[in-house]
Amino acid sequence: MLKLYNTLTRKKQSFKPIQKGLVRFYSCGPTVYNNVHIGNLRSFLFADLLKRVLIFEGYDVTHVMNITDVDDKTIRGAREKGISLESYTNIYTRSFHEDLQHLNIIPANKYPAATKHIEQMIRMIEILVRKKLAYQGEDGSVYFDISKFRRYGKLSKLKNRTLKAGTRVNLDEYEKDAISDFALWKAHQPEDGDIFWNSPFGKGRPGWHIECSAMATAYLGPTIDIHTGAVDLIFPHHENEIAQSEGATGKAFVKYWVHPEHLLVDGKKMSKSLKNDYRLMHLNERGSSPMDFRYLCLTAHYRAKLNFTWKSLSGARESLRRLYAFAEELDEKPQDTSTLAPSRVKKLSLVFERAFQKAIEDDLGIPNALAVLWKVVHATNKNELPASVAVRLLLEFDKIFGLGLDSKMKRTVEEIPAEAAKLLAEREQARKNKDFAQSDAIRNRLLSEFHYVIEDTPTGPRLKKSS
Repeated sequence: MLKLYNTLTRKKQSFKPIQKGLVRFYSCGPTVYNNVHIGNLRSFLFADLLKRVLIFEGYDVTHVMNITDVDDKTIRGAREKGISLESYTNIYTRSFHEDLQHLNIIPANKYPAATKHIEQMIRMIEILVRKKLAYQGEDGSVYFDISKFRRYGKLSKLKNRTLKAGTRVNLDEYEKDAISDFALWKAHQPEDGDIFWNSPFGKGRPGWHIECSAMATAYLGPTIDIHTGAVDLIFPHHENEIAQSEGATGKAFVKYWVHPEHLLVDGKKMSKSLKNDYRLMHLNERGSSPMDFRYLCLTAHYRAKLNFTWKSLSGARESLRRLYAFAEELDEKPQDTSTLAPSRVKKLSLVFERAFQKAIEDDLGIPNALAVLWKVVHATNKNELPASVAVRLLLEFDKIFGLGLDSKMKRTVEEIPAEAAKLLAEREQARKNKDFAQSDAIRNRLLSEFHYVIEDTPTGPRLKKSS
């Protein structure tokens, strides 16, 4: 059974969806004020890996990832460029989707944009005001009153918090020590220009936090199974999402909160001032591909910080090239060169499959699962696994890794019947015993019953379908 570390409970828990067989999955997407950096992309890659594991486990997944196209930063960017908000954010929305494609990330079912869901946000704010969980300040903005929501802080485990009456914050993003009432609706300011919407509270625009609450509940219902987003979103963003959503619906908002850790660069946090907030284009300029970065992300557990360096990326590139080369060589390798008996091959294959599944089910132990893949490579190179079995295992494992190994292998997986594989092994033993009559009898049986001919190659015999 799949186990996930739930930020809400601070422990690993067995995953059980609300509705059997179906997973409602929400991920915080990008704020489209610039091209996303590799720190953002690690978070999106994690969401992709989690979704792949859920699908691998047999679940139907409904995945929603928002596009934040109105907030402090997008408005400021559009005003500085002198273009409309939509024109400005469309540039970076397109770039975001291109990055996802380059990284072989499975698209979400929905990418709702905040500006297309203003009505849903206004309705949620009206409910919160009616329930006296929100109020309109003298500045015209509407604020959530955190003193009225007793469970505030349950996700981020805020301790010794001091709430002062009337203390408010109007910024979309703020620091952890700014424990204050936060804006649900921001009254129009001169610096917003012509970017505003009309509402019962006056003209203005939504706060960042209400956007996710409104869109998540609109598409997935009041209670969803899994919500992901980078660890730095736990507070204030996800904490505020809980307060808004549960305050409005009266129901638990999310069952499992799952957060990937930061990506560091040379041991430091990414920042514009350090000029280390790299984009995929910067990786391309240094001779690496997006898939090299995907492989690098597979080498660290999602709850551990990943230290990006150009040296570590180079190592990932080399490992991926070795893996691609191995996949391509499988096309040239005879299908059945294993020195082990078919029963031993089957047992070894099962060992690899179980180790792989155990790794991914233990809170997405992707690095351990990747180690299993390399064991398959080594076993094949030592002629302990037939090429046909290696192909099957690699393609199965790559459903999680998403490295595109299928594009490197022209061979289709052909399942050799167990009885045919057993006869091939018996035929080899007969040849070693110089029992050529028995060897010929087995050859004829393989042809008449299974329609296979035996090809003797320098690396051993293999079965091939007769024409």
